[in-house]
Amino acid sequence: MKHTVKRILRYIGKYKLLLILSVFLAAVTVALSLYLPTAFGDAIDSIVGAGNVNYNKLIKSLFIAGGAIALCALLQWVMNVVNNALTFGVAKDIRRDAGAKLGALPLSYIDFHAEGETVSRVITDVDQFTDGLLMGFTQFFTGIITIVGTIGFMLKIDWRIAIAVIVLTPMSLFIAKFVSANTYKMFSLQAKTRGEQTAFAKEMIENQKVVRRFGREDENTEHFDEINEKLCKYTLNAVFFSSLVNPSTRFVNNIIYAAVALAGSLVIVGNVGAITVGGLSCLLAYATQYSKPFNEISGVITELQSSLACAERVFELLDAENETADGEIVPEKIEGNISFKNVSFSYNKNTKLIENLDLEVKAGQRVAIVGHTGCGKTTLINLLMRFYDVDEGEILLDGVNIKDIPRKVLRSSFGMVLQDTYLFNATVWENIAYGKADATEEEIQTAAKASRSKGFINRLPKGFETVIGEGAAQLSQGQKQLLAISRIMKGLPHMLILDEATSSIDTRTEMIIQEAFARLTEGRTSFIVAHRLSTVRNADVILYMENGIVKEKGTHEELLTLGGGYAKLYNSQFN
Repeated sequence: MKHTVKRILRYIGKYKLLLILSVFLAAVTVALSLYLPTAFGDAIDSIVGAGNVNYNKLIKSLFIAGGAIALCALLQWVMNVVNNALTFGVAKDIRRDAGAKLGALPLSYIDFHAEGETVSRVITDVDQFTDGLLMGFTQFFTGIITIVGTIGFMLKIDWRIAIAVIVLTPMSLFIAKFVSANTYKMFSLQAKTRGEQTAFAKEMIENQKVVRRFGREDENTEHFDEINEKLCKYTLNAVFFSSLVNPSTRFVNNIIYAAVALAGSLVIVGNVGAITVGGLSCLLAYATQYSKPFNEISGVITELQSSLACAERVFELLDAENETADGEIVPEKIEGNISFKNVSFSYNKNTKLIENLDLEVKAGQRVAIVGHTGCGKTTLINLLMRFYDVDEGEILLDGVNIKDIPRKVLRSSFGMVLQDTYLFNATVWENIAYGKADATEEEIQTAAKASRSKGFINRLPKGFETVIGEGAAQLSQGQKQLLAISRIMKGLPHMLILDEATSSIDTRTEMIIQEAFARLTEGRTSFIVAHRLSTVRNADVILYMENGIVKEKGTHEELLTLGGGYAKLYNSQFN
């Protein structure tokens, strides 16, 4: 927790001027509010005794009190504005860093962490943290200054009563310590479970068709109820411990108030001190003001426990390991020669996938990668694009290790169409132009025509200006894939990666798209991953993989003549 607090303070340090101004305004407003009991005490003393009313002193005291109240209200408003600027500035900086972190995280983090959990850290946890931080600045500094100030004023009026009040103070401190020790754990569990709930809800909403197809509504509802029950339990426990603060501190405060009233009355009746009736009213007012911050600070401490728990989850995201260092070599010209040198890789270190892979691909070759599911076809693409880095060995592009080439340069050299298409919540035009903001109308129209998607685009309500939404519910899966194909056809990439690029397209359209691909891949190094072997027969080289190893390599006719795994796989589809 100390480490978390230090990091928060570093973020706050950027706003030193606002922090200093906030503390100054808190001190001034507290001083004004503490002066009010003195002004009202003077007013009371000016009317004590029959026929002994000092109207000049009374009017002056009330006038001063009214001015102090007005000025205090104005400064409190200014202080709230300053605190809001400081707090939400810190929240903006943290969320900005979290947003930047999402772009720096390796894909392995995204793949192995629930999306909803990550979203919860960036959105919900930052909001919870902000609420606690705002309360801290609004009440914490004011409360501390109030406590110190009231002690000073009480010591000035009667030091004996002030000492009695100070002696009773540790009771509130013990209560606050007890509460903070128990609430932090509960709020941490609450934040974690809330992220789990968000992740599960997002997963179920996104996959609702699959859920209903397999009739898993009841099971999912039960699982959601289990998570919800845990969240309820942790929340109730956190609220229970935090709710102990107010009644416990109020009990201590009432004891302090009664002690001041009793001691002050005895002093006045016994005439053993210089306390007047107005002075006693000041002491009682100060006793109330002295005890009130303990209620507020205890509440703030409780809120800060929740805030720190949320901040810790955000910092865990910020502390996650970034992608490995980027390269600095920018090739003057990319030919497209690819070499895999003794490459080994596995997603799980306990389960080996690719071992000691050697592969040479010449510039302009069309390389098809085939094999049974899980053999490592897509993994080769992930390594080539540096979505993952190899565990051992190296991959060379025109003789340069791809780790030495900036990722942006490397990835921009490839045109890529995946089996799982993703369309953004934007217009059809913007989706096709994605990755090339300066794409011309001619490029977009030509790409749409080449991908055979222009026909259905023109039938949409607003054509290319139709907003298709994140899920693109108005489009078929095949139409989505055609738009994804249009993205790479709008430019002229040096190399191509087609990972089941036509898996959702009908046979007739696939034949047309294959013709377009044939023109596009001509003279360009191309990697084609396919299960339907009819799409790879014209490849210059076919790689047949098993368990991460290239078992067979050659043209379609050569591999059929060989009669090995490729021939069996091909014949199983066509015989």
